[in-house]
Amino acid sequence: MASNISSAGLLSPGDMGHSVGKVLVHGGLPVYTCLAGRSKRSADLAATAGLTLADSLEDLALQVDIFLSIVPPARATSVAQSIAGAVKATGAELIYLDCNAIAPETTREVGRIVEEAGITFIDGGIIGPPPKIDGPGPRIYVSGPETDAAESLQSHGLDIRPIGDVIGHASGVKMCYAALTKGLTALGTELFVAAEATGLAETLLAEFEFSQKQLLDHFERSIPGMPPKAYRWVGEMEEIAKTFEDVGMTPKILLGAADMYRLVGETELANETPEQRTRGQNLQDVVKILNDALPESR
Repeated sequence: MASNISSAGLLSPGDMGHSVGKVLVHGGLPVYTCLAGRSKRSADLAATAGLTLADSLEDLALQVDIFLSIVPPARATSVAQSIAGAVKATGAELIYLDCNAIAPETTREVGRIVEEAGITFIDGGIIGPPPKIDGPGPRIYVSGPETDAAESLQSHGLDIRPIGDVIGHASGVKMCYAALTKGLTALGTELFVAAEATGLAETLLAEFEFSQKQLLDHFERSIPGMPPKAYRWVGEMEEIAKTFEDVGMTPKILLGAADMYRLVGETELANETPEQRTRGQNLQDVVKILNDALPESR
């Protein structure tokens, strides 16, 4: 079926989803989405990306050859159930590429759900920021017995990297990688807020400038951009914790990161969108705002 891919569908058109859709549309592949129950922001992003609107999931299933699930981790299973239901109701034939930040075992559960509906399943994991037209994009690792359809998206602008026929390998790469990148951001946020709370922020910053300049530069980029996404990263940290626990290691390190993002998600910083930031635009501002929120959070 890979050579017959003439359209794609995706849920949902958020930061990553709409960017992936925009690149595919620019690469000549029509992309459909369904906005039932979605916010005005999602509708605006879908319009910006040039996505075609389907009236329902059933309509979406009938229109597309390959479906990309790009949703918060907590929704990965329910979206799979919804698409499976739409396929059963319509008799549509499609390929399901799960691109969510979920543990390998969660991925296998998603695969079982869609395969029971007669859908071909591909495991996917996105590493890197949202793609840009004619610019660098994330690597989308894919695995499973039938990855040809996903690989065909390479000709429409995505960086697709097959890594074998085992379902769970692509999502496993994502989990291990994000444990470092987003786990490190959580750790940096916690240590700088702790320094602020104990009156040591200036001293700690000076030490980082002297002995950890490269790491400080990373935190100055990653921490200010994190708050609008913190609520989504809670689930991702929990899925990473599950990944580690499933292979016999402690889940506690990344469950702590989930707690950190949960705290951030309860502050005013989390109410802003990436397009409309007015507060917390540098490391010191974010740290001060989070420190001020500590007594209320406790």
